[in-house]
Amino acid sequence: MIESTITICNKAGLHARAAARLVGTASQFDSSVRIGTEKLVDGKSILSLMMLAASKGTVLTIVVDGNDESEALRAIQELVDNRFEEGE
Repeated sequence: MIESTITICNKAGLHARAAARLVGTASQFDSSVRIGTEKLVDGKSILSLMMLAASKGTVLTIVVDGNDESEALRAIQELVDNRFEEGE
């Protein structure tokens, strides 16, 4: 199990399109992905991610557990750092 933090840096925050991209990325891996602040939610569930209401600047904890956890964390961090590929 590995844990890290990510900061939502895109203008619109973790809105539907960004959440869908995050779910798509997380779902490529076998590892479980949990994301949140005080309460962690399933990172492979778009509804759970939307419930976080994470706006720009929100710092989220991400916990990844499984045989490909390092690759999964790296892919998710790259997606967030690239502003969910929204080119703002």
